[in-house]
Amino acid sequence: MRPADLAREHGISTQAVRNYERDGCLPPAERTRSGYRIYTEVHAAALRAYLALIPGYGHAAAGQIMNAVHANGIGDALALIDRGHSQLARDRDTLDAVRSAVEHLMGEPGAATAAAADRAPRTVGALARRLGVTPATLRNWEDAGIVTPARDPGTGYRLFHAGDIRDAELAHLLRRGGYPLDHIATVVQQIRTAGGTDTLAGALDDWRQKLTARGLAMLDAAAHLSRYLDVREAAGR
Repeated sequence: MRPADLAREHGISTQAVRNYERDGCLPPAERTRSGYRIYTEVHAAALRAYLALIPGYGHAAAGQIMNAVHANGIGDALALIDRGHSQLARDRDTLDAVRSAVEHLMGEPGAATAAAADRAPRTVGALARRLGVTPATLRNWEDAGIVTPARDPGTGYRLFHAGDIRDAELAHLLRRGGYPLDHIATVVQQIRTAGGTDTLAGALDDWRQKLTARGLAMLDAAAHLSRYLDVREAAGR
């Protein structure tokens, strides 16, 4: 096969095929006397496997997995795959925790009254007392990007407005669930992008669909990688 033959199947450029070989995502190709690359079904199967890995594991991990295979480190390749599945499981757990936390916040008795009261900004001390944490905890959350309080122009004191209070309450719930600050910061940012807890349902559904798509992509990648390993073994690679 020529580079163009492999490229045509996937709608990519011949240069991309050469780059994938250079980067170790494909095994080295043999050369003709005149220096042209000669690809085989082994290379075609490798390219299918690599491109199938990307949607499930990302470009970097897909390349690492293929490089591990080509270094005869199948154990290393499987460890990378396991790491991807573990991350997906953690993401699912986080999604469930966020959904539960948001439902808890929105379903608390007197939530409407509390929401109205929260329109008035709170100081760090007042919010700390409300949550039952120390002011130092809130400052740590600020350093992590979980809350972004404004500053009183006269005194310079922190002022937590409604969105900050919501984010702090969500962080408090997730911290009780054992989630690290950097993970919580990512979740809070997604909620800010969604526009708040009352408009988060669609974002959570979209998040779940993306996780499902990633899981299905991992299944597809496993089939392609298994096929590549069989073809590689049959060819004596």
